[in-house]
Amino acid sequence: MKEVLRTNDPVRLSYAQSLLNDAGIEGVVLDEGMSTLYGGGLPFIKRRLMVIDEDEARALRLLAEVLPEEE
Repeated sequence: MKEVLRTNDPVRLSYAQSLLNDAGIEGVVLDEGMSTLYGGGLPFIKRRLMVIDEDEARALRLLAEVLPEEE
């Protein structure tokens, strides 16, 4: 599996996962439990959106076209 997005923003993550699903790409979120420890007070632990290796290039292109850069 390959990482296509890393963020602490749950809205951005959900939107990205929805975009991928609409394009027929299955995305899996990792580190969801770890990022919510201490009420989300651990900003250095970000959630990761992963896809299978074969979908990585297409997923990265799609996300780059639609999602703005994260600050």
